[in-house]
Amino acid sequence: MVGSGAREHALAWRLARSPRLTELHAAPGNPGIAALGRCHPVRADDADGLLALSLTLDADLVVIGPEGPLVAGIADHLRRNGITVFGPSADAARIEGSKTFAKDVMREAGVPTAETLAVARTPCVVKADGLAAGKGVFVCRTALELDEALRAVQLYEGGVVIEELLDGREVSLFALSDGHRAVPLGAAQDFKRIGDGDTGPNTGGMGAYSPVPWLADADELVARIHQPIVDELARRGTPFVGCLFAGLMVTNDGFNVLEFNARFGDPETQVLMPLLESDLVETLASAAHGDLGSGGLALSGAAAVTVVLAAPEYPIRSDYAGAAIAGIEAAEASGALVFHGGTAVRGETLVTNGGRILSVTGTGGTVAEARAHAYAAAGMIRFDGVRHRTDIAAAIDG
Repeated sequence: MVGSGAREHALAWRLARSPRLTELHAAPGNPGIAALGRCHPVRADDADGLLALSLTLDADLVVIGPEGPLVAGIADHLRRNGITVFGPSADAARIEGSKTFAKDVMREAGVPTAETLAVARTPCVVKADGLAAGKGVFVCRTALELDEALRAVQLYEGGVVIEELLDGREVSLFALSDGHRAVPLGAAQDFKRIGDGDTGPNTGGMGAYSPVPWLADADELVARIHQPIVDELARRGTPFVGCLFAGLMVTNDGFNVLEFNARFGDPETQVLMPLLESDLVETLASAAHGDLGSGGLALSGAAAVTVVLAAPEYPIRSDYAGAAIAGIEAAEASGALVFHGGTAVRGETLVTNGGRILSVTGTGGTVAEARAHAYAAAGMIRFDGVRHRTDIAAAIDG
């Protein structure tokens, strides 16, 4: 497992539940993953280090979590040296690494997307063309917001994309692909802004829930959205092997793709993994070998809600380190899952080490039950300056 965030912890947790798993290793991992397997001090962007570790371990499968290593071609480097990898090549990962490239692929594939504007004018959306850790998108309804967005987007590498502003409901829709076939994984809705009521700046995600009761025919949408992209990338000679994540805007007139990502979502993975009943080791290995078969993935009929516990100055700062964390054992004893996103161990004490520190996931028969469980567990966890949204999934019935 390559990576060190809460997404990777959630994936490792599900992988560890497979009867097919013999050993679980992570690079670099985190204290939560260390309870499931062995962590190694190799950075997620260290191609040669990851190759050496994979060869030393005689790894049967490498799963790459973060987008940065995928866009940088880590999967290609491992595959060229005989390692089986779940994660797209650098060419296929451009679907996330370049919004301009993604627009071109969507046009060729016939997938609806927001119109690109030649001139920045309100209302519009300003996006960094390259990777921005989920923070390079600015919704501009006023001239002041547009001016601020155009200044802010210059902080990111690459160009700028200006799009029409679409109004509707956003949802994240996931599929796994073996390079030929897109298999539905599920849908989730995340909450990107730091404050209640969707106020304040964008973050990497402050919480999520699944399933999404108002989204009908999610599997049919995968056939209409993901499969044409998989087909188009294969036609171009760059088959997509990995998790294809579509950010959608659902309006009264239908759907448009806001963006594609080339990996599992964060915090969406933290709600999808507890609902997945299929063997994740078998599924990801089959995809990596190019054959997901003709079946689908099994999800339970339950619901899950994740609440992210963040640092006091997040998202302005993501380097909150050294504050002692207490209460995780009590939260887990309640039946909740606690996934580590930005933690470290100093001596024998678990401390903060990042921006989004922990993801607390509750499950239940309905979204409302899962929400109550998640918030009750989140309330048991303490560190100086802890903050979280209080309205994750609050408006969802059922």
